[in-house]
Amino acid sequence: MDVGLEGGFVALADQRQTIAAQGGTLEAVLTAIAEEVPRLGRRIFTAYGALASELDVRVNGVDARLLGGLGAVLRYGDHVSLAPYPLRPLTPRQAERYARQMILGEVGAAGQARLAAARVAVIGAGGLGAPAATYLAAAGVGQLVIVDGDRVERSNLHRQPVHRDADVGRPKAESAADSLRALNPDIEVSAVSEFLTAQNALDILQGCDVIVNGSDNFPTRYLVSDAAVLLGRPLVDASILRFEGRLAVYLPRQGCYRCLFPEPPPPGSVPSCAEAGVIGALGGQMGSMQALEAIKLITGAGESLGGRMLVYDALTGEQRRFSLTLDPQCAVCGDPPRQTELIDYEAFCGVLGPQQAEEGLGISVPEALALRADPRVQWLDVRAGGALDRPTIPGALRLPLEELGRGEALDGQRPVVVFCEIGRRSMLAAERLSRHGIRARSLEGGIVAWTAAGLDLSS
Repeated sequence: MDVGLEGGFVALADQRQTIAAQGGTLEAVLTAIAEEVPRLGRRIFTAYGALASELDVRVNGVDARLLGGLGAVLRYGDHVSLAPYPLRPLTPRQAERYARQMILGEVGAAGQARLAAARVAVIGAGGLGAPAATYLAAAGVGQLVIVDGDRVERSNLHRQPVHRDADVGRPKAESAADSLRALNPDIEVSAVSEFLTAQNALDILQGCDVIVNGSDNFPTRYLVSDAAVLLGRPLVDASILRFEGRLAVYLPRQGCYRCLFPEPPPPGSVPSCAEAGVIGALGGQMGSMQALEAIKLITGAGESLGGRMLVYDALTGEQRRFSLTLDPQCAVCGDPPRQTELIDYEAFCGVLGPQQAEEGLGISVPEALALRADPRVQWLDVRAGGALDRPTIPGALRLPLEELGRGEALDGQRPVVVFCEIGRRSMLAAERLSRHGIRARSLEGGIVAWTAAGLDLSS
């Protein structure tokens, strides 16, 4: 391929504007150039073999650091360009604000300039997104896009410190954006107060350099991953549950979430944080690590977690790492891909979308309370794990969703009110029972809504 040269690099190459080089990775191509033109090589690599911080190297117009740096995978027809990185002067206030991180040789003035020019999308302003966005804003990422269609609840505050008690009831994206602007008035923060969908994802994420995913459900996780692949952008993904955190970085052309998990788990088989619980500080730790990985991608500092997953056990402090590889048969990033557009992710994951949930399967707390005196109504608690030992609605049968089957343990001739912690598992159970001819309704908001109404539970 022909590598284009710009600015002062043309003079270093004896006025050549292109140099021919071959290789399947950026490192191979740049090494070949450095061997052919040693003067140019000294501007490309540091003494330790890393990319020079003052080098602006792009693959098809995208900063190569966002594609994995020297490990970026190149294909036939790609265009690589080299130029000195344009440094923007900092104001005295900015120089003071970022002084401690600019002292680091791996960041320096060039790295700070890259952060200022970067645009990062944070999906979810919750347990992961809140700390991730906070540290990205503090580091000086020039543009942040916060995407969340939810509202702040008081139960969020123990693990989402970007929100305050006075923000309860406000859209999460707006609450987070206000907090981040107050933290760093030099950056631009956009609040998108809607859930990411197959219809809006590409428009919202278009133009972002890095995508940070802090969502807590499988449809969104697959949606974000597929969108990152289609847009050719790196994805910093994490999840938390109880005392375990997971962190992975998926780089373009080097694998995606679907390579690791081609099919979603059965609906309801993995409990949410609202159902199984989570320690708040774990979200802070994993979200901060997401911010750090994004900063490393943008600045080129250190070695990215790209191609690996880190699993952290907060109870023991132990960390494990697993290698992630590209699956050539992957539907989205395989060669050739079988899926080239976003799909219906609720259907893909086998869960009910908002429209299905409204089609007669839900029942409000007041409506359910009116049925308490009816002896024909069966009450079914489908929570799992540690929830089996928690208080429940008096008289309810306890049967985890995973053991529900076709409802053989129920009287098929009597109606059923199904409930769980917040209403997700119970909606899946109600839909399953309805398919087998049992009149089932899911308690909207679950046990959380029941207790919020001041109603009693029994052991």
